[in-house]
Amino acid sequence: MTLMKLRQNKLFGGVLLLCSLLIQGCGIYSFTGASIPPGVTTFQVNFFENQAGNRPGSTIEPGLDNEFTNALQDLIMNQTNLDLVTSDGQLIYEGEITEYSVTPMSATAEITAAQNRLKMSVAFRFINTKIEEDDFSKTYSFFYDFPAGLQVYDVKDAAHKEIFDRITQDIFNDTLAKW
Repeated sequence: MTLMKLRQNKLFGGVLLLCSLLIQGCGIYSFTGASIPPGVTTFQVNFFENQAGNRPGSTIEPGLDNEFTNALQDLIMNQTNLDLVTSDGQLIYEGEITEYSVTPMSATAEITAAQNRLKMSVAFRFINTKIEEDDFSKTYSFFYDFPAGLQVYDVKDAAHKEIFDRITQDIFNDTLAKW
């Protein structure tokens, strides 16, 4: 490589690094798609209580509430530079798990279930203490289909990962990515 090309590559790399630091450092945009309002540095995720057992057809899944709360906290921590706090957060995430149910989706010729669907719904509330117009409430749902020959216990880890990933990403997009 000639000396001129080497200098050009170093200059290009330096400019690229400088631009990425400026974009990341301003707190307005991140490479994860987060659009954090100016002056916001903290977020709070309140415990998502599992109230699914109060709904007909839903069941109580031990630990589901803790797993979901942690999944949402982890997503926001991993995709933003916001600090997690337990009180007085500038962005507050809260709600309840309102449905956790298994229903048959398709039947075999013997009139038995061929496939089941595990569905989870979350009643969600978002509070932005800096910009009240951003506050909203919404229900998020997602599902995981699995063969009827398996029990929920057999697919629980994969099902929770897929359901949590989808619901938490939808919450993130609506609150911080504004897609």
